[in-house]
Amino acid sequence: MSILFIVLAAIFLLGPLIAIHEFGHYWVARKLGVKVLVYSIGFGPTVLNWTSKKSGIQYRLSALPLGGYVKMLDEREGDVKAEDLPFAFNRQSPWKRIAIVAAGPLINLIFAVLLFWILFLPQQEQLNTRVGKVIPETPAAIAGLQVGDKVVAIDGKTTPTWEALNFALVDRAGETGQIQVQAEHQGQLKNFSLPIQHFLKDQTQSALDTLGFLPYRPKIEPVVDQLVPDGAANRQGMQKGDKIIAIDGVKTPDWFDVVDIVQKSPEKLLKIDVERQGKILQLQVMPQGKRDNMGNVTGMLGVQTKSAHITVPSQYKQTIQYTPVQAFGKAVQKTGEISSMILNSMTKMVRGLIGLENLSGPITIAKVAGQSAEMGWQTFISFMALMSVSLGILNLLPIPMLDGGHLVYYFIEAIRGKPVSEQIQMIGFKIGMVLLGSMMVLALFNDFMRL
Repeated sequence: MSILFIVLAAIFLLGPLIAIHEFGHYWVARKLGVKVLVYSIGFGPTVLNWTSKKSGIQYRLSALPLGGYVKMLDEREGDVKAEDLPFAFNRQSPWKRIAIVAAGPLINLIFAVLLFWILFLPQQEQLNTRVGKVIPETPAAIAGLQVGDKVVAIDGKTTPTWEALNFALVDRAGETGQIQVQAEHQGQLKNFSLPIQHFLKDQTQSALDTLGFLPYRPKIEPVVDQLVPDGAANRQGMQKGDKIIAIDGVKTPDWFDVVDIVQKSPEKLLKIDVERQGKILQLQVMPQGKRDNMGNVTGMLGVQTKSAHITVPSQYKQTIQYTPVQAFGKAVQKTGEISSMILNSMTKMVRGLIGLENLSGPITIAKVAGQSAEMGWQTFISFMALMSVSLGILNLLPIPMLDGGHLVYYFIEAIRGKPVSEQIQMIGFKIGMVLLGSMMVLALFNDFMRL
């Protein structure tokens, strides 16, 4: 994936989200009679610039698509003609200003609902939540969860899909205690208590890997079909047709068993037993480390197996089809769940339950945008919806400089009957600038560390 592709994917991702956010401010301001002077997408040098002859509004497209702004007539920012005073932003009632400021974040949330609605409309065939594998010596194995059990709820939240199940688990990130799993076990509902300690705090494993139960995975013979020329396996003598039967003494009857062990062993010397032409050979191979978007390093052997037609047993499949009304309801529900998850994660980050290394900046977002674009339009739209929710929630935080900070001032003014003093607003502005600047520096630092 080229840098140009990543940059273009990021522009196609962030551009519409910023445009729709600023359009919310712009549209409501004009509807409420406030004079708009500039509508700009992006910061930095102006790429395109034109002025409407009818409205006099200047429209700008700038070089850096990392934000935007709507400039309205305001006495605090310059002289205003007497005839234009009724149209100045600062002359509007607090409730009108609240509506204008809130419109940006809210339209991002509405846009996310629209995107999720589009994704929920097509008929989907996917795996149901029946357990396909239980990892030995994990909380799930110790609690007695078995292959074939169908998980129906996590902590009382229904889990009709693996996505819903993962959302319910991620909601417990950073916590210590018990996760309550309800499953259909041999025709009856049974409850399982899975102990957790600082759950997902370091993000080195997925929630399912940590707890020890996984979706159905087809059995694939661990036979090498292709080798990467400069890969670790090729350099240490592995050949096409080798069957990997054990790694460090652990039997690997399935290709996924090989993948699991290798990915957890970057830069670690492994003793790999292979069957070649009826003989057992032992190779010593050190998987190369590969860093993902979140900075986690996984091992890579540089081998592939044959791609085969995979048939999923009927008991592990489900077909989901929503009417347009049902799809809309699911879209609203999912937007709400993601909003709650984001706020919950932020709270836990402040409390120290989740590490600050999970904070991501524009570089990580661009890389994920590129990867999601490569995976297809549905994955890209899903990521765009997620980012739209994030943008909406972030801007609603009560931090000066953000929309949420302005909303706090205007609500106080509406209740008190007089505006917050300029001195207090300036102090808040400085605090907000420090907070946002610190967050941006930390996010960029995390981005560079993940590189």
